[in-house]
Parts: sequence; C-alpha cells; structure tokens
Amino acid sequence: MTADAQVPDDEFVEPETTADDAVAETADDAAPDDAAPESDTPELVAETDDIDEEDQLIEEGEIAGDYLEQLLDVLDFDGDIDLDVDGDRAVVSIDGGRDLAKLVGRRGEVLDALQELTRLAVQQATGDRSRLMLDIARWRADRRERLAGLGTEVAERVRETGEREALDPMTPFERKIVHDAVAAVDGVVSESEGAEPKRRVVVIKTS
Repeated sequence: MTADAQVPDDEFVEPETTADDAVAETADDAAPDDAAPESDTPELVAETDDIDEEDQLIEEGEIAGDYLEQLLDVLDFDGDIDLDVDGDRAVVSIDGGRDLAKLVGRRGEVLDALQELTRLAVQQATGDRSRLMLDIARWRADRRERLAGLGTEVAERVRETGEREALDPMTPFERKIVHDAVAAVDGVVSESEGAEPKRRVVVIKTS
C-alpha cells in the first residue's frame, strides 16, 4: 500500500521576444557553464533514497533483535537471532533452541502474535509502522516451501482436469505464496474468495 492551476504543455504560448529580452538571452548564453551548480541527478537522489530505506530496515531489525533477545532471556529459552533485509522489509529469524516450538504454536498462531508484538516494539521506537517478518525455528521458511509446492501441484492438476479447486483457508502471507506459485503455471489463474479468517485461494483453468 494524494495546487496551483497549471497551463497544460500543449496549450503554452511562447511570448514574443522583445529587444530587452534578446539582450538578456545573449548575456545568459555567454555566462560560464559553472555559473550555477547543477542539482543532484534523479539517479543520485534515487540511490540515496534506497540507501536510507535500507538503513531504516537494518535499524528495525536491530531494534527487533534486542526486543526478542530480552524476551528469550525472560523465558530462559535458547536461540540464535539472525537479522536480514528481504526486499522492502526487515527479517528476523530465531533458530537453534529446543524450546522454540512453543513460540510457534499451532499453525503458527503464537508466532503471528509475537510478530505483531515485535512490530509494535519497533514502531514505538521509530515512530513508523513496521512490516517486519519474524520466523522462528524455520516455521515460515518451511511453510513457504510446502505452500509453493502445493500451489504448483494444484495448478497443474486443474490445468489437466479443467475443474476448479479451492484450498483450505490461509493467512494473507500464505495466500500470496500460493498465488505466486500458480502464476508460474500457464493456463490457470488463482483468486481469493471468502472473508477472513476463512478466506481461501481458488484455482481455475483459463483455457
């Protein structure tokens, strides 16, 4: 997940040049190239913006890492915290502890709740809403692989049989993985139906 009125370019009328204007233009033409410094090029500005955004995501990850480290200490859980940036979001992963499954819960429900708490902690520190992704014991990574495989399998089956298939209800994160997998298969499309929390992906043959 917008002014003063302007004259459209195709309606602009060039004013007549007077004698005084001609003298001024001649003087301007004669001015040395370094008379006025050039502004930053769009490419440089865009690159600077990208660097600033990446720095912000790195900061989000560090704040989240500190918050989660304190949580692990309070719970007396072991775990290695890894920080990364994936596209437009910070990614924090916790792995290596024998008790971490308790922080995942049934179908990742505890993990989802903990992710929201971590995002709130980041938002409180930075003042900006966070889209940080938290993974524990590779639950999301493994889930991503399984859902991608499921999406491909269902898409190929629908293409062969011509019959639409509806999958089990999923979270927005899970549905996007399936949509991406289906999009890679020719002859089928996917769409979401229903309302949360029972919204699901439906795969349909197109030709």
